[in-house]
Amino acid sequence: MIAKFQWQDARTVQDAIAQLDGTSMVKAGGIDVMDRLKEGLDSPATLVNIRTIPGLDQIREDATGLHIGPMVTLDQLDKNETVRASYTALADAAGHAATPHIRNVATVGGNILQRPRCWYFRNEQFHCLKKGGDRCFAQDGENEYHAIFGNQICAIVHPSAVAVALLALGATFEVTGKRGERQVPSEQFFVRPDEDVHREHTLAADELLTAINIPKPASGTRSAYMKLGEKESFDWPIAEVAVVLGARPGVVLGAAAPVPWRAVGAERILAGNPINEDTARAAAKAALQGATPLRNNSYKLPIFETIVRRTILAAARA
Repeated sequence: MIAKFQWQDARTVQDAIAQLDGTSMVKAGGIDVMDRLKEGLDSPATLVNIRTIPGLDQIREDATGLHIGPMVTLDQLDKNETVRASYTALADAAGHAATPHIRNVATVGGNILQRPRCWYFRNEQFHCLKKGGDRCFAQDGENEYHAIFGNQICAIVHPSAVAVALLALGATFEVTGKRGERQVPSEQFFVRPDEDVHREHTLAADELLTAINIPKPASGTRSAYMKLGEKESFDWPIAEVAVVLGARPGVVLGAAAPVPWRAVGAERILAGNPINEDTARAAAKAALQGATPLRNNSYKLPIFETIVRRTILAAARA
C-alpha cells in the first residue's frame, strides 16, 4: 500500500530545488518512482514533479559537443539523428532499454538515477545492507544475475543502460542544488558499495541533475553498444557493453558491477593498435581481468568476453 504524499508541480529548476529535502522525492517519467512506492522502498512526504519545468527535454549540439536535458526520453535519444550519427552507442543503449511504451515515457535522467533492481533489495522481506541491514543476501543466495566485479560488499548490478554509454563517451553531469551548480565527470558520479553502500551516486537530497554534456568526438571516433538478455526483448540485460574507438578508447561493461564498469585492460590493448579480430579477442579477454564471479553467475564470463569482442568489431565497422 502506497503511503499518502503531497504532489507538487515545479515550474522552474529553482522551484524544484526549493522543495527538495530528505523527505521529498523527484518524479520525472515516474517509471522507477512508482515501482519504489509500490514496493515500499520509499515513503516521501512530497513528490516533486519536474515534467512541468520547460526546457529540460531538449537535445542540442554545438562546437563543444552534445547537451542533453534530463527530461529527454529514451525514445528521443534513440531516434535523434545527431545522437545516432555521432554518439551511436548512446542511441543504441537508449533504444534497447525496456519496451517501446516505457521508452516513450522514461527519461535519461531517470534511467541514470534509478535504484538497483536486485530482487533482495526490492523485496520488503529482506532487510539487506543497502537498506540498513547487516548482510548482502545475494552473496550466498540466488545470484545468477548479480555482479561479477566489485561484489565483495554488495552484489547489485547498476541498472542504467545509458550510463554505460555515457561513461564510455566521457560525459559530464551538470548538477544544480541549493549551494549552486557543479560539473561532475561521469567517472566520479557513481558510488561503489565500498565507498557508501547506501547510495549509487553523488547527488545530494537537495540537488537535481540538470544536464548531461558529452564532449564532441574527435574526427574518426566511432562507437557501438550491445546487450544480451535471455529473451532479447524487454528483459534486463545479462551483459551489456559500450565501446568507443578513437584517440582515447572506451570500454564499459553494464550488468557487471554495482557501477558502470570501465574495462581498463581492454582499453589499453585498443589504444594505438589496429582494430581487427585478434585485437578484439585480446581486449575481450583483458576486459574480464579481476572478475570475482559468485556461485551462480560465472556463466557471465564467456558471455561478456563474446559481447565485448563483438561490440569492438561493431564499432570498427560503424
